[in-house]
Amino acid sequence: MSNVSLVIGFAGSGVNASLVRLAGLAGAIAGAVSMAAGEWISISAQNELVLREVAIERRELEVNGVAEQAELALMYEGHGMRETTARQAAADVMQSTENALAVHSREEFGIDPDELPSALNAASLSFVCFLLGAMLPVVPWFVAKDNSAKVASVLIGVIAAAAIGWAIGKLGSRRTLVTTSRQVLILLGACAITYGVGQLLNVSTN
Repeated sequence: MSNVSLVIGFAGSGVNASLVRLAGLAGAIAGAVSMAAGEWISISAQNELVLREVAIERRELEVNGVAEQAELALMYEGHGMRETTARQAAADVMQSTENALAVHSREEFGIDPDELPSALNAASLSFVCFLLGAMLPVVPWFVAKDNSAKVASVLIGVIAAAAIGWAIGKLGSRRTLVTTSRQVLILLGACAITYGVGQLLNVSTN
């Protein structure tokens, strides 16, 4: 949506097709890099916070093992175990520091310290997905001109938005017509605004 709006905004300003292509390419690359960087920073920061909590939990297990075992037994009781069974299960888990750390991390934080997401994988996937999506509305400007390219760009954006809206509706068990229409209207609204701004600027650059 961001790149089709950018392309249509430039097209509305009256610049030639080569500048629209340049804007579309720059927008696609800049957006992909920005999304990848943001994803990498987000996942990295999240993992660092999780590892900090795990390190604190490890110290607690080493320094205050009796209290941690009692805490784990109470958790098991909360899951429906009998008191004696819960205490025995907690004692069994606490025999190994690594097992105890994994169990406490799952019970207290809802995470597995051995299965943290990869920041690099998330960033790479974000980069590729954004770049592919952002390049779609630029393609018509390599094979068509003026109004034909404008219509094709918007049409590609509408089809992509409709597909995403339909998928959201299906996965969320909601009315697909509503979610599809919402996505399409948002895209058309964004295009209308940027095209209008371009028209107001009315730039003609060779």
